[in-house]
Amino acid sequence: MIPEPTSQPTDFIRAAVAEDLKSGRYTRVHTRFPPEPNGYLHIGHAKAIAVDFGIAAEFGGQCNLRFDDTNPVKEEQEYVDMIMADIRWLGFDWEDRLYYASDYFEQLYEWAVQLIKKGKAYVCDLTPDEMREYRGTLTEPGKDSPYRNRSVEENLDLFARMRAGEFPDGARTLRAKIDMASGNINLRDPVMYRILHAAHHRTGDQWRIYPLYDFAHGQSDSIEGITHSLCSLEYEIHRPLYDWYLDTLEIYHPRQIEFARLNLSYTLLSKRRLLQLVKEGRVRGWDDPRMPTLSGLRRRGYTPESIRDFCARIGVAKNDSVADVTLLEHCVREDLNKRAARVMGVLKPLKVVIENYPEGQVEEMEAINNPEDASAGTRKAPFSRELYIEQDDFRETPPPKYYRLSPGREVRLRYAYFVKCVGVVKDANGQIVELRCTYDPATRGGDAPDGRKVKSTIHWVSAPHAVQAEVRLYDRLFAKENPDDVPEGKTFLDNLNPNSLEVLPMCFVEPSVKGAAHGSRYQFERSGYFCVDPDSANGKLVFNRTVGLKDSWAKVEKSR
Repeated sequence: MIPEPTSQPTDFIRAAVAEDLKSGRYTRVHTRFPPEPNGYLHIGHAKAIAVDFGIAAEFGGQCNLRFDDTNPVKEEQEYVDMIMADIRWLGFDWEDRLYYASDYFEQLYEWAVQLIKKGKAYVCDLTPDEMREYRGTLTEPGKDSPYRNRSVEENLDLFARMRAGEFPDGARTLRAKIDMASGNINLRDPVMYRILHAAHHRTGDQWRIYPLYDFAHGQSDSIEGITHSLCSLEYEIHRPLYDWYLDTLEIYHPRQIEFARLNLSYTLLSKRRLLQLVKEGRVRGWDDPRMPTLSGLRRRGYTPESIRDFCARIGVAKNDSVADVTLLEHCVREDLNKRAARVMGVLKPLKVVIENYPEGQVEEMEAINNPEDASAGTRKAPFSRELYIEQDDFRETPPPKYYRLSPGREVRLRYAYFVKCVGVVKDANGQIVELRCTYDPATRGGDAPDGRKVKSTIHWVSAPHAVQAEVRLYDRLFAKENPDDVPEGKTFLDNLNPNSLEVLPMCFVEPSVKGAAHGSRYQFERSGYFCVDPDSANGKLVFNRTVGLKDSWAKVEKSR
């Protein structure tokens, strides 16, 4: 029975898959996600993962995970392990369909031999520079290699000796014999195999030659019975080459469909450049919360649901565009608003002593855990004579329209009492180090029985009960919307944001967070959303700011 989509097609790929099933071109849907294990996955890969796994699920099909491990020089088992962890974290599962291009090395070699025997491939001795010279340009045809007409016997002999490791790296290649005058440069006798005396993370020293991606890609899809090979747009011009290999070898032929990759403002999604940032120590690693990697986003506090929501909102298109990073921030903010427990945390503390509050007395104030989720219930927040508030919540000389605490002014303490500032304590340098206040016992819970109003409510933490924490305030890694927008002589590194991280070593959070597990997410009231970092240890908590409370994307959407 032909599977039906679970909903109406919402983009051109889903429409094409539905038509293929309706027409009988295919009777099933089988996709794959084929990452190279040469770096960590980033937010751009999340879109491809959502497309590959999502479409298969919607049509009752299957999706494979296949590592394109054809370049041992750049690949590591660490990357394999993290890629699998990231995909699972996003909520997708390849079940028992884990494959590697290296699983097919012997079959690919046999197909290469088959092409040689058909007179469709040859061993070439041109150097890389000579090959570029012979290749031609977009407006000029290429020239035949002087080795193009070697006999089948000589090519078979040389290719076998290449496999045996007889020649040094770069001495020879195996090339497809197609058309050096083709308007598509990819068809101008592309390289199929190169010599690499490098150990592979899975096959060890078994091979001395490795296939190029363009040779391994289509055949790997064919071996696995993939019906729809979903690729990003840069592979569209390679499709005629994949077709040529499959047709010439006369093997099963999947359908390739290309879509626009994800581009994101204020972000670079080049693994080569991300690796450069890591190697040069400009970030703390692949999982630095400023990085657009999935591990970095996870460490920063992003949820898999928010990333999947973001991918769904940007959709699937045929033309490249740049998504606004504020949409991604909106998605995680919207998700965390529903699920994150509220707590009070003071990032830049200023001590407050309530002079008329009994010494040694402690009260427990009823605080709402999440106003968006009634089932989350309430918690007890201890209240005492000594508190911490935010430095920004006090001004000795308040500017116009400043309604928070100042000398002689009364404000509401969240869930607690009205307090009035009656004194300011300064150090020898004239810096304010403490406020002296009084409270109105009749205002417990935040309302005055005589009906008087205050214009501001501020958060606080009881000083004797506070949990000390380090807070890391993360901002965008790049200061420019397009990190590649640089004047002559500069590079993308010159657009790094010097203020992308601010570390606050002495913050105080209410005691309900004590012992919080790594990855726990909270909304610090009036401050933003925060996540417990893995650096937390020995009772010391470290929080990463995921995103602030201000939502510029929502404001833009409402104005439209």
